[in-house]
Amino acid sequence: MKRLGILASHRGTNFQAIIDACQSGKVNATPVLAISNNSKSEALARANRSGIATLHLSSQTHCSSTAIDSAMLDALQAHEVDLVITAGYMKKLGPKTLKAYERKIINVHPSLLPKHGGKGMFGMKVHESVIQSGDLQTGITIHWVDKEYDTGPIIAQQVVAVEPNDTPLSLAKKVLTHEHNLLIETLATLMPDWSDI
Repeated sequence: MKRLGILASHRGTNFQAIIDACQSGKVNATPVLAISNNSKSEALARANRSGIATLHLSSQTHCSSTAIDSAMLDALQAHEVDLVITAGYMKKLGPKTLKAYERKIINVHPSLLPKHGGKGMFGMKVHESVIQSGDLQTGITIHWVDKEYDTGPIIAQQVVAVEPNDTPLSLAKKVLTHEHNLLIETLATLMPDWSDI
């Protein structure tokens, strides 16, 4: 059974979806480590409630991004993590972690990349950009993580319609529902073939 490391900064709703899917057997994996740059994140609370190891890494715990990168890699390797999932993680990963886990880190982004992606495009900012652009559809993208924001190879996408009366908030709620489902479906698909990746 594959071992998952989850990186999250705030609510951790995707993390909870992963926990539930692993416990129910929908995904043949076990979350073993949760890392957050926010010591008060709900993601860490969710991990604690489920008996998953937690780690807070930020400028409060380490003096530089290089030190955070090293600490992150050490923790992932110490917990024998096979696949890393960035689920609402607001920090760029360091070069050591990216190299050691090349093609073993996936990200969930709430738009149809490459549209509405890149530095600074996260959370509600993505949905505001979609509404302002007048797009008739948005969606979710799951992709491999590389050294740039939201540019790694796409694994899966799902389209979500933008209705005339949608606001950034209503769109965010609609996308999030589909986001959970697509993430779990993608993980379930990846797990049997993991030895080939």
